[in-house]
Order: sequence, then C-alpha cells, then structure tokens
Amino acid sequence: MESFAQRDDIGNYEYDKEYMFGVNKNTNGGLIGGFVFKAGTRIDDTQFSFWALEFSNVKNPKETRYSTVVGNSYIYGKSNYLYSIRPQYGREIILFKKAPNHGVQVSALAAIGPSFGLIAPYYIEYAVNRTETVTEQYDPELHQSQFNILGTGYLFEGLGESKFAFGGNLKAAISFEFGVFRANATGLELGYMLEGFTKEIPLIPTTENRQLFQSVYFTFFYGFRQ
Repeated sequence: MESFAQRDDIGNYEYDKEYMFGVNKNTNGGLIGGFVFKAGTRIDDTQFSFWALEFSNVKNPKETRYSTVVGNSYIYGKSNYLYSIRPQYGREIILFKKAPNHGVQVSALAAIGPSFGLIAPYYIEYAVNRTETVTEQYDPELHQSQFNILGTGYLFEGLGESKFAFGGNLKAAISFEFGVFRANATGLELGYMLEGFTKEIPLIPTTENRQLFQSVYFTFFYGFRQ
C-alpha cells in the first residue's frame, strides 16, 4: 500500500478510510430530519464502499402545526410518530477530485438497506373540563374539540410503548465536499430517498396513511480521513 508521503509527492492527497457525521433535513422531516454516521473504505482511485447508519423522524406530508389557546403548539390529528433506523451499504464514485488544499470534490453515491421503524404514540395534553387535564395518545374519537388541546407531551414520551415495523430503503445522491484541510472533510449531500414498510403506518388516522415514503433530502456532514 502506498504511503501518504508517496501520494503527496505525486500531487494528490489520497486516503483509505473516512468517517463522517451528518445532520439531515428532508421533505418528510421537521426542522432537523435526522442524523447520519458513515464509514467508508477505498476500493480504488475513484471508488469507495461505505456503511452508514441513519436515524430519522418520518412525518406524514399532511401534518400541520397549530397553536393552542395557551400558546403551545401541536399537530392536530397526529396519533403516532415514526422513527426510522436505517443501516445501509453503498458505493461512492468520485466524479471530480479537488486539489490537496482547496477546491470542491464532487461524488455520486447510492445505498440500500433495511429499515427498522418504531411507531411511537403521539401524546397531547387535553382539557377534559375546566379543572381537569389528561396527557394521552391522540384519539380522533375522544379528542374532538381542537380548543381543548393544550399542548403535546414531553420529548420521546411513549417511546417505550412503540410498535415495530420492518421495511427497506434505498437512496441516490450527489455529494459536494469543501474545505482546505487534508485530513478533514466538510460538505453537503443532496439526494433522493425511497423507503417502504411491510404495513401501513397510522401517523394520522383521519387521513390517508402510507407504507411507502419518498423524500428529497440534504445532509450537512463533517468528518475525518486516514
């Protein structure tokens, strides 16, 4: 295997391993759609194989956030969250290399893997009468008055009551890497994600629910190379 010094002598900075951490924004997520970790290994001068692990909050496209009479916010009609855990295997091809200390590197990549879905109940705080409130999973038959909804439960409440859904996912993307440091990488990944489950996911009981989700996404990433 060539040493790093030999590679620098020929005017290109090459690397054999890379480890990336990313924050994701997508059309099926909120302000932050999820988090990503990726570990890549060199195959040849222009190709890498990689393993990745993604964690994402998947939303129904019809979800709309409202304000309550006490100033909190909630998603009317939402009954469940969907948290998706996605192990992936993929390949990346470098289309344009950057110079050792400047420029932009452009790559194309694709990945596929299973999806492990956690269907967690969405809790709301609901005023039963003037003096009594309850915090429980939204039910369209029980919580019919929008004005009685005071807010939502705390973060990850009900996660221990989650149900499981199995599926698969695939994605294709273009990656743009910036930065001036040889051993570090900063960049942006733009892509398309398709994910399906073996059963319909009841995110909003009163509207059309899906077992197939597709989204456009971008991921800001940072990492290091060896």
